[in-house]
Amino acid sequence: MAQGPGDQRAVGIADPEESSPNMIVYCKIEDIITKMQDDKTGGVPIRTVKSFLSKIPSVVTGTDVVQWLMKNLSIEDPVEAIHLGSLIAAQGYIFPISDHVLTMKDDGTFYRFQAPYFWPSNCWEPENTDYAIYLCKRTMQNKARLELADYEAENLARLQRAFARKWEFIFMQAEAQVKIDRKKDKTERKILDSQERAFWDVHRPVPGCVNTTEMDIRKCRRLKNPQKVKKSVYGVTEESQAQSPVHVLSQPIRKTTKEDIRKQITFLNTQIDRHCLKMSKVAESLIAYTEQYMEYDPLITPAEPSNPWISDDVALWDIEMSKEPSQQRVKRWGFSFDEILKDQVGRDQFLRFLESEFSSENLRFWLAVQDLKKQPLQDVAKRVEEIWQEFLAPGAPSAINLDSHSYEITSQNVKDGGRYTFEDAQEHIYKLMKSDSYARFLRSNAYQDLLLAKKKP
Repeated sequence: MAQGPGDQRAVGIADPEESSPNMIVYCKIEDIITKMQDDKTGGVPIRTVKSFLSKIPSVVTGTDVVQWLMKNLSIEDPVEAIHLGSLIAAQGYIFPISDHVLTMKDDGTFYRFQAPYFWPSNCWEPENTDYAIYLCKRTMQNKARLELADYEAENLARLQRAFARKWEFIFMQAEAQVKIDRKKDKTERKILDSQERAFWDVHRPVPGCVNTTEMDIRKCRRLKNPQKVKKSVYGVTEESQAQSPVHVLSQPIRKTTKEDIRKQITFLNTQIDRHCLKMSKVAESLIAYTEQYMEYDPLITPAEPSNPWISDDVALWDIEMSKEPSQQRVKRWGFSFDEILKDQVGRDQFLRFLESEFSSENLRFWLAVQDLKKQPLQDVAKRVEEIWQEFLAPGAPSAINLDSHSYEITSQNVKDGGRYTFEDAQEHIYKLMKSDSYARFLRSNAYQDLLLAKKKP
């Protein structure tokens, strides 16, 4: 895996047509990294640091990187510079030498630049066999400096079980790599070991860390193309790893047909048309929700008459339990349909409104189905029959308006009644009340008068 400085950019350069969708980002980051390492234009100072009885070669500090970003990219806020540095580190272009977590810290933490050979712009997709060779090689090297972390040891054991039939081949590859590494200078070997470790921290991150190399649409296309031979970090293709001289495929690889292409196109169109939300929209929704409910959180907004969570006064809870709702409580009914359904007084007010419109059977049916879900098992069958006769049977006294599809499903469910027999019918009635009756209730004089009455002193 270790390469000389002269062939670092020559190995694994991807064809522009096959480039990753992230290539624009990679190019921008690599432009920054190149300037950062250029001493002639005022790059970050790279130095060798003495540490006890040893030396740490070719390192920079987090503070130096942050200061350089602020100076050369016209960034005024240090937090923004740290965030940009963390994004660069997450892609593996710069990494901490003593930690597997790829983040940037504005302190004396030592970082090292990644070799161009390992840059993600090379579009490698390392296989599990490559990872197994790397972990196996680590067990043969300096135990004190390159000891496997707990999650790496677990991964090695898992890979050893998965590749039991060709583990001898993997071991031989790792052994060959170790022999090559031992011929290198000690300082050079130390740098390359850390760069190789950082490469795998990107492609096989620590549990809980974000994987910046998640599968994308173009990678899916390459994986689905049987004619495409994947690259390997160690120069051995997956096909040659998967086969042995004894076990040869009995059938030739099937040629791609028009139907295969059509399926690929359908799959990719589905991926492109997926509903995605912008982070800005998500943030706006979260902020709006927080602002809307902030006054209802007694730990953020002082409660009246007192906060029962930090005092012995439970007057606030008594007020909330009373049938005389406060202004805040009435106002909350207008936030969403679920809010009014959760409040007993709100449900009563909504039921009165529905009675005035001669459609109270909808809410009564919804409440009956909710109650059915809490019934003891021995009472469920009887209660199902009662609900059916009251709301859905031909000539029912409180017949509800269901579409034919929901009615057909519910009719079949009643034959073998259970707690969720009326699930489809309940969902239909819920949507009907939410889109029609609830909107009219909020505009009604009954709700407006109640809201204005509670605003009076």
